[in-house]
Amino acid sequence: MSELYPLKFKTIFKEKLWGGQKIKTILGKDFGELENCGETWELSGVPGNISVVANGALSGKMLSDIVAEHKHELVGGKIYKTYGGEFPLLIKFLDADQDLSVQVHPNDDLARKRHNCPGKAEMWYVVQADSGSTLINGFARDTNKVEYLDYFQSGRILELLNSEEVGKGDVYYLPAGRVHTIGKGLFIAEIQQTSDITYRIYDFDRVDKEGNKRELHTGLALDALDYSKPDRIRSNYDEIPNETNSIVSSPYFNTNKLVIEKNMSLDREDLDCFKIYIGVGGTGKIAGEAIHLGEVILIPATMKSYQIEPEDKLELLETYIEV
Repeated sequence: MSELYPLKFKTIFKEKLWGGQKIKTILGKDFGELENCGETWELSGVPGNISVVANGALSGKMLSDIVAEHKHELVGGKIYKTYGGEFPLLIKFLDADQDLSVQVHPNDDLARKRHNCPGKAEMWYVVQADSGSTLINGFARDTNKVEYLDYFQSGRILELLNSEEVGKGDVYYLPAGRVHTIGKGLFIAEIQQTSDITYRIYDFDRVDKEGNKRELHTGLALDALDYSKPDRIRSNYDEIPNETNSIVSSPYFNTNKLVIEKNMSLDREDLDCFKIYIGVGGTGKIAGEAIHLGEVILIPATMKSYQIEPEDKLELLETYIEV
């Protein structure tokens, strides 16, 4: 059995109707012959899109095989007991050159019942925002299924939704059931449950290359939606250098922001879990492994203490699960 170490993975590129060129211009990643790239999947256990290790002795191995081989040593004892061989988080970058569809994701119960997979809670960290960019997060006021259908069927659905302008560094947590969309001009790092189930509510009457509109999931969305106005839209957080700044705490993952300006020792003895680091600014090293904007490193559960060394101001998202 190969010894575990900080793991990096090959990027999976996804062409999207709404995608652009920022994966190339901001992250410096070549998506080859694709006309655009709407998403990169940087760490994925989704069937059909399993991440492959890009560094070290395990290079070329699939994430699912490493989980099966190393079990709790990679993911943590409680995590393995809860999720088994399923890696529980999916890490992406998204480039919205156009508005994404208005959509909702089912919760765990509904997703298990309908699709035999987890639900999808997610969070967004805004890496870059064009001037005036907006997003939709939740209903603007409490509503209900009857009123929602009335607005939907009369083409006024956008009037019910909360839209707001967005800037770099903004953070949004979206529990399953929250209606939402990422607006044109936003470049986002996303952390989510391992699920690819999306119910498309409204797609701005767009057509694909063949002139076809994309399918809407009107009926499926009705029982998935939370019709209440959210208590909190944006996550406020501190950004103290060389400290662990909590930005999201949820049943599905916790995420911290780290701004590293000098060498820093991290002690995660209290966590029986893997740790994921997402580069959102600057360059440096984690446990000797280089990281920069757009890269992701998976630290196995057995690694409890390690060094972070910035080359310039290094900005990271740190995420893990507490069970």
